[in-house]
Amino acid sequence: MPADMLAQGIKAGRISADQYEANFADLHAPLDDHEALVAADRCYFCYDAPCVTACPTDIDIPLFIRQIATGTSDAAAKTILSQNIMGGMCARVCPTETLCEEVCVREVAEGKPVLIGQLQRYATDGLMAKSVHPFERAGSTGKRVAVVGAGPAGLACAHRLAMQGHDVVVMDARAKAGGLNEFGIAAYKSTDDFAAREVDWLLQIGGIEIKPGVALGSDVSLAELQNDYDAVFLGMGLGGVNGLGVEGDDKNGIADAVDFIADLRQASDLSSVPVGRDVVVIGGGMTAVDAAVQAKLLGALNVTLVYRRSRIRMNASVYEQDLAASKGVRIITNASPKGVHGNGAVREVEFEYTDDDLKPTGQTVRIAADQVFRAIGQSLVGEGLPTLEGRKIKVSASGATSVKGVWAGGDCASGGDDLTVTAVAEGRDAAMDIHAHLMGGAS
Repeated sequence: MPADMLAQGIKAGRISADQYEANFADLHAPLDDHEALVAADRCYFCYDAPCVTACPTDIDIPLFIRQIATGTSDAAAKTILSQNIMGGMCARVCPTETLCEEVCVREVAEGKPVLIGQLQRYATDGLMAKSVHPFERAGSTGKRVAVVGAGPAGLACAHRLAMQGHDVVVMDARAKAGGLNEFGIAAYKSTDDFAAREVDWLLQIGGIEIKPGVALGSDVSLAELQNDYDAVFLGMGLGGVNGLGVEGDDKNGIADAVDFIADLRQASDLSSVPVGRDVVVIGGGMTAVDAAVQAKLLGALNVTLVYRRSRIRMNASVYEQDLAASKGVRIITNASPKGVHGNGAVREVEFEYTDDDLKPTGQTVRIAADQVFRAIGQSLVGEGLPTLEGRKIKVSASGATSVKGVWAGGDCASGGDDLTVTAVAEGRDAAMDIHAHLMGGAS
């Protein structure tokens, strides 16, 4: 074991260069031509296929797999992308094990589904590698639409609007487009700068301008956007991060998991990213798992993920939980944070055991930690927004908000789950409703 893995505190360079490269290699190696044909041949090409119903973007899965099987993978890519313009990223990060592959007839009968996600990647990657964009822009309508947020929802909305001939300006608070695909996905799920390459490929449709470093509220108001554009789509995600709400939450060594993941994704040299020897991640969703696994891959000796309810209640899928365990992450459930201990910097986190209704048992445990990541949810940030439902923007089935001419989708909007594929679907559907509104149809 390298001596640097045993060193206390938060430090960079805990493992060798070869280990960094191996640890952050592609989680699933892409299929080669032969593997893709073999995988495609397992599909029954079901009529009224359950996998299509389970896909939030309604991709015709049997059709695109048949197209791969018959040697027309570019046509398969167009089938995918016509429904999900970010099909390449979704093929990498979508929890297919709980969506299309879970209901695959092969899975139900044999416990081994058709490799739908990997086949989707095979088709879309092949088309993108040719720098081919399969869609053409319609004639200009003269309408201008503002899209706030360059994440999956905003980009999907912008692309569909551009296809219809509208001019779109996409504003984002960050310096780069991509949203969570660029800043919030584990590095081993999206390698070789794929998120940025997918954005560049998407923009080949034309008619889309990206304005980085523009935040709603501080740099531009919703009222200004309504005045300057014919329609507005809000897809800025959730900018706030929930705190632990316990004594000692402000100690050195405590950070937000989303910031840790973003720093890692933007690092040109993984060995420059510091990590603790004893890391505790608090939360039970995908962000928590991504942070915990990557802390382990960076060379942390001990990584513990702690969730306040049982494993069955965790938002992270069973596959993701098992992945974390396979990488050496210890998962503790039914424990809520009670306090953070240390003299200036964190040294221990105290938890109290609770039942699934969060009723405390009075039993506590302390876990050694020199680095703690909060992953207990995010919140909407902004003023002067449309009517909220809970803590998100209230929207109709088509994404319309309470404000005329304003739509919303993705994580900032109510109703959907926090998945890239769902955000894409909401952005796409809102774009079609915006188009109908702009062209004089019902909204």
